[in-house]
Amino acid sequence: MEENKRVVLVSGMSGAGKSTATRFLEDMGYHCIDNFPVQMVSLLVDMIEHSIDPRYSYIALSTSAQDFPEFLRGLKGEGIKLEILFLDAGDDTLLHRYKSTRRTHPLLLSNQAKTLEEAIAAERQMFSRYKSDSFISLDTTFVGEHDLRSKIEQYFSKSAIPTFSISFISFGYKYGVPMDADLMIDVRFLPNPYWVVELRPYTGNDKCVYDYVMEKPETREFLKRLLAFTDYAFAEYVKEGKNHFTVAIGCTGGQHRSVSITNYLYNHYKDSYNSYCDHRDIRKSQNEK
Repeated sequence: MEENKRVVLVSGMSGAGKSTATRFLEDMGYHCIDNFPVQMVSLLVDMIEHSIDPRYSYIALSTSAQDFPEFLRGLKGEGIKLEILFLDAGDDTLLHRYKSTRRTHPLLLSNQAKTLEEAIAAERQMFSRYKSDSFISLDTTFVGEHDLRSKIEQYFSKSAIPTFSISFISFGYKYGVPMDADLMIDVRFLPNPYWVVELRPYTGNDKCVYDYVMEKPETREFLKRLLAFTDYAFAEYVKEGKNHFTVAIGCTGGQHRSVSITNYLYNHYKDSYNSYCDHRDIRKSQNEK
């Protein structure tokens, strides 16, 4: 039997992008299965364990909230590495997506809810009993298809060696907080380059803004205290077996302070952990000018 066959269980809120994520995994070479009967999960496990068909070495299995618990319990087997990709989005975003596509929510089709709002709330309640820190959770509220593909490729590349990874994400509080953050850091107390007229058009990706933020005594003291915490916390998460951790750093507009601190943290940890850097709202702030 081939060892370490990789199974990605794709689930999450309806309308959050399961179909899109599964399509990206298929493009990456995964054998994708949708609507597989949950009653036959033991047969699927047996096929994965014993089949010499290369398609069963990398499988992506998409499932709904109703069947998720059974698949979660049933996809256990010798030589199977199970990973959970959980997709989420804000309730308002899910409502908008359903109304714009005119699709019907699964819980409405199964008569388990009477309104779309009720269906979303009921589905979120279903998942709340099973969500775990071991899941790779992606919030697609502000994520386009290109960025979603990039994130999935980072986490599920067939050539990647599973390891603890960290995403450092800058954001602006004026645009809402990231729902998938494990740790959220508010840096709005730091001196703001926005009020320096010559720095206002630039971002934390530019040396002039980065140096302004990093040279402030408040920033130096803050980072000393923050790194003492994150150095310890990340090491403990590795021992706990957590796969991925998301650190979200926010300022008012997501352009100056949060971008600078995010870049600093990414550069500080990139040689120690598999690290990613993303500036969620930097284009939004620039487009408003």
